[in-house]
Amino acid sequence: MPDRLCSIGVPMSIDTSGKDFRFRWLCQTATPYPLQKCLIQSAWTLLFLAASAFYGSDAGAGVVTDDMGRKITVKAPFTRIISLYPGHTENLFSLGLDAEIIGVSASETYPEKALAKPAFSYHDDLEKFLAARPDLVLIRPMIDRGYARLLVGLEKNGITVVSLQPGNLEEIYRYWQALGALTGKEAECGRLITDFKESLEAIRKSVRNISPRKKVYFEAIHDRMKTFSPDSMAIFALESAGGINLARDAEPVRGTNIAAYGKERILSHAAEMDVFLAQSGPMNRVTVDLIRNEPGFSAIKAVQAQQVYLIDEVLVSRPTVRLLEGIQTIAIILYPDLDIRSSS
Repeated sequence: MPDRLCSIGVPMSIDTSGKDFRFRWLCQTATPYPLQKCLIQSAWTLLFLAASAFYGSDAGAGVVTDDMGRKITVKAPFTRIISLYPGHTENLFSLGLDAEIIGVSASETYPEKALAKPAFSYHDDLEKFLAARPDLVLIRPMIDRGYARLLVGLEKNGITVVSLQPGNLEEIYRYWQALGALTGKEAECGRLITDFKESLEAIRKSVRNISPRKKVYFEAIHDRMKTFSPDSMAIFALESAGGINLARDAEPVRGTNIAAYGKERILSHAAEMDVFLAQSGPMNRVTVDLIRNEPGFSAIKAVQAQQVYLIDEVLVSRPTVRLLEGIQTIAIILYPDLDIRSSS
C-alpha cells in the first residue's frame, strides 16, 4: 500500500531501505491534526532516521547498541519480554505494550497492570527464565556486573539480553528510542518524546520569570549525607522546576548519579538554604522529623522555617515520563503560589 499523506504531506509510514523501522504518525487518523503537531512529528521521523544510523545497521535490520557494548540486530520486534527493572517496565507500558511483557521484576509498583505479571529476579535460577521462553530480557548495567553467570546462561540459550540505564535527559531520549526500536514502537516513542518535550517546556515557562529563585539542597541518602551528582535526573528535575542546586560542587560516586557531600558541606550552606528536599523510598528511608532532628541541622535556614520536604524517589530517579510529575511536584513545593502548568 502506498504511503498516505496528511494535509501537509507528512508520510504515514516510511520504509528506511529495508530496516525494520516503521513510522505511523497520528496524522493517519481521520481527525484533523494541528499543523504544528504534524511538523513536530515530521521532525521526529527525521530524528529516527538519524537514530537508526547512530545505532548502526545490517541488511534488513536495525542494530541497537546497549550500555555494555552489545550490538543487537533487530530483524523483527521482540514479543516475549522480561523486564528486570521497574523503569524499563513502566516505559514498555507507556509505549503501549502489555501482552508482550511476560515477566517483570519483584519490585514493581506502577502501572497497576505490571503487578499482575509473573515476577522474576536476577537471583532466580536460569531454568525459571528458560521455562518462560522469553526472546528478550531487559536489565541494567549493575545486573550485568553482578550476575554474569545468569546472563551468559540466557545468551547461550538464544535469549537476547539488553542492558540500559540512561543518566541524563539526552540519554533518556536515546534510551526511549532504543526501546521503541526493540519493540516495533518507534511511532509511539516519537509521540511520547514530543509530548514530554512540550510538557517540560510548559513547566519551564511557568517558572521562567521567577525571582529570586529558591536555593535547595537535594538529599539522596540521609544516613550517608549524600546528594545527587550535578548532571543527574534528580538535579535536572530540580533545576527545571526553577530551583538552584546548592551542591553544584558534588562529585559522583563511581560514575553513579549519587554524590558524596557530608554534613560539614551541607552546613556550609545553612544560612542560604531556602528548602531542604529529600527523595523518599527504598533508597532513602527518611522522614521530615529525622531530617529536622539531625544533630547540627537546627542551624539550617530551611529547617528553622519548616521548609523540609520529601518527594517519591520514583518521580525523580527513574527515566520515565513520570519525571514530569516529579518536576511539577518540586515546582509546587518551591513556589506554591504559582500556577504551575505541565501543558500549554
